[in-house]
Amino acid sequence: MNQVTTLFISTFTTLLAIINPLESLPVFLKLLEGQDLHVRRRVAWKACIYATLLLFFFLIFGTLLLKVFEVPLSMVRIVGGIILMRIGFSLFMPSGATATIIPNAPAEAPDNVAFVPLAMPLMFGPGAIATVLGMASVVRHPLTEFLPLAAIVAAILLTMITTYLVLAYADAITGRIGPRGIDAATRIVGFFVAAIGMGLIFHGVIDAIQTYLLTRTH
Repeated sequence: MNQVTTLFISTFTTLLAIINPLESLPVFLKLLEGQDLHVRRRVAWKACIYATLLLFFFLIFGTLLLKVFEVPLSMVRIVGGIILMRIGFSLFMPSGATATIIPNAPAEAPDNVAFVPLAMPLMFGPGAIATVLGMASVVRHPLTEFLPLAAIVAAILLTMITTYLVLAYADAITGRIGPRGIDAATRIVGFFVAAIGMGLIFHGVIDAIQTYLLTRTH
C-alpha cells in the first residue's frame, strides 16, 4: 500500500472515529426534537458544511500558523497523538450524558444549532484539529506533493458525507442498532483512535530525535 492510499485511509478512519456521528445521534435528535425530516436534514447539511470549511481552514493555514509561532511539526505529531490517545481512551467510557444537558432548538430557528453545537464542538473539536494538523505534517512540501494533499482533502470530504448520511437517517439508524449498538461501535472505534494516536506519537518522537541529532552534527 503506497503512502497516498495509507494517508487517505488513516485520515478518513481517524476523522470518522473522532467525529463519531453515531455518538452524536442522540444529541442531534434531542436538539431537533419535534422538527420534521426536511428541517433535520437541512440542519445536518449546514452543520457538515460548516465543519468541512473549518477543517479545510486548518488544513490550509494550520501549518502556516505553526511556522509563525515556530512550532516544529514533530511536536504537532506528539501533541496531536496525545490528544487522540486521550479521546480514544475516553470513547471506552459511557458518555451519553451530553444529550441531557443540551437544550432543544428553538422551534422558530432550528438552523441556529447548525454551527454551535453541531459543527463546533461536536464535529470540529480538538481531536479533529489534531488529526488534520497531524496528517498535514506528513506532507512536508505541500506545494509540490499534490497527491498526498489531495488524499487528505478527499478523506475530509468522504468523512463529512458519511457524517451527513448518518444524521440524515438518524431515526432509521437508531431504530436499527439501538443504544447498545451505538455504545459498542463507539468503544470499537475508540481502540483504533488510541492506536492511531500512539502511531503519531511514535513518528513524532523519531522525527524530533532525528532533527536533534542533525542539528548536533552541524
